[in-house]
Amino acid sequence: MNPTNDPARTGRRAGMPGSPPAIDLVGVHKRFGAVEAVRGIDVRVEPGEVVAFLGPNGAGKTTTIDMVLGLSQPSSGTVTVFGNAPRDAVRRGLVSAVMQSGGLLKDFTVAETVAYTSYLFTGTRPPAEVMERAGIAGIADRLVGKCSGGEQQRLRFAMALLPDPALLLLDEPTQGMDVEGRRSFWAAIRRDADAGRTIMFATHYLEEADAYADRVVLISAGQIVADGTAAEVKALASGRTVRATLADADGAALRGIAGVDRVEIRGTSVVVHCTDSDAVARHLLTKTAARDLEITALGLEEAFVALTGAGRTDHTNRAGPPRVDQPPVDQPHVDQGGMRR
Repeated sequence: MNPTNDPARTGRRAGMPGSPPAIDLVGVHKRFGAVEAVRGIDVRVEPGEVVAFLGPNGAGKTTTIDMVLGLSQPSSGTVTVFGNAPRDAVRRGLVSAVMQSGGLLKDFTVAETVAYTSYLFTGTRPPAEVMERAGIAGIADRLVGKCSGGEQQRLRFAMALLPDPALLLLDEPTQGMDVEGRRSFWAAIRRDADAGRTIMFATHYLEEADAYADRVVLISAGQIVADGTAAEVKALASGRTVRATLADADGAALRGIAGVDRVEIRGTSVVVHCTDSDAVARHLLTKTAARDLEITALGLEEAFVALTGAGRTDHTNRAGPPRVDQPPVDQPHVDQGGMRR
């Protein structure tokens, strides 16, 4: 049977009643010797969801994605993908991945690369169709080695679409793309999600997670620290930011206000991070010549820092070395379309 016409696949993509979750991790731990990279993760992703999987370097993101792809096994706990063992799901063409690098032959043209990849699967989408969807039809005759980083990433996206996967995993998918390229890429991803495809992506562009994810999962030191919509995650990190124009701001006086966490003075601009914005605004308006006051709630970036501890200079409360989410060098790697190398 052509996998693109498989009723079971259609049900998984559409999220029909009774269909298993796209991703189900239960009590998952992963150890590399004395380092525990993942420490008891429970994550359930339903068919059709768009989930941003975020965390600082060393949080355990890559290790978790490797387990979802079947590249490594959990030390304890279970991982299933559409009710299958991860490797079985990849083998059936239910899962594709777009990684940050690798998997491309520089002396092939874009069209030759997509065509060659299509031979590895049965019942793939037409190469011309996936190139059009990925926005690279216009560079079909260009050598891969002559493509920019963003164009190569779009090529990986086209290759991942060939088996028409029910689940698409994206690791820094817009790396190397310009602003317009990122915008059109996410428009294509949203169309896929609206058609029922499940998307899980890791990114350092937090505005992408805020704008395009239905749900944000934050991981830190191998554990989930937040899971919800972007608005719900932002609400977990209490605090506001007060911005104002003020020449010769007295940083010591501002830091002395109850509830002030941090003060930044940038020329004639002052930024106060606090839990009591009313007290700060009152001080600025009655005791200084401040003008142009602006009070905002924490954005996703601030919530990310507050909830994960990213950017801290000490790592005394983190498990293992700062970079533990990289698998050992002899581990296999998945490129687009579930190919292994």
